[in-house]
Amino acid sequence: MRIDALAFDYDGTLAHQGRVDPATVAALRRAKASGRKLLMVTGRELPQLHEVFADTAVFDAIVAENGALLWRPEIGERLLGVPPPPGFVEALEQAGVWPMSVGRSIVATLRFHEPKVAAVIAALGLDWRIILNNESLMCLPAGVDKASGLAAALDALGLDAHRVLGAGDAENDLAFLEACGVFAAVANALPDLKAVADIVTEGEDGAGIVWLIDQLLDDPDALIADSRQATPAT
Repeated sequence: MRIDALAFDYDGTLAHQGRVDPATVAALRRAKASGRKLLMVTGRELPQLHEVFADTAVFDAIVAENGALLWRPEIGERLLGVPPPPGFVEALEQAGVWPMSVGRSIVATLRFHEPKVAAVIAALGLDWRIILNNESLMCLPAGVDKASGLAAALDALGLDAHRVLGAGDAENDLAFLEACGVFAAVANALPDLKAVADIVTEGEDGAGIVWLIDQLLDDPDALIADSRQATPAT
């Protein structure tokens, strides 16, 4: 199988404590120099991502806001979701949901607020869903997640999902990783994610991505052959 593109989560996958090591950026550049496309699929809002990561332009496409926004360096932003409904943010504030971050579409807070957020969504009769990610909670329109965002990015770039190698670390990554031809979990990923991954890296977060890219560039056939895609678990 030819891998034409790599799709990575940001926090806990590319980044450690919000920052990407120079060695990881160098590995990304090696992957891009090989002729492969690079995609990021993150729950972060785009302005925040640009603040903490200066090398966003190395990516051919970035799916931000957990699938609600697509950004390409040469084109700019395209909203894939819809803005928060009128009254939603105010109702969350009145319910005591804080801290809270509001993006172009995403509304994010902490996981322990889930009962309050669910009650507000139900009271307003909204067709929105809650997506959990470690200690974070994200609200998005129904049908918007990392898988839908990845699909939009691949369509824009003319890529086949079966020729994509994805990597992530948390439960909200599973949607887009299952759409990839091969998916990897970094060594620090949640146990449930590692249990179903095709590949588990020999290193945590960015170091795991460096290992994965080096394996792909050194011997792509061996990497794919050694994955569970070649010998499905029973």
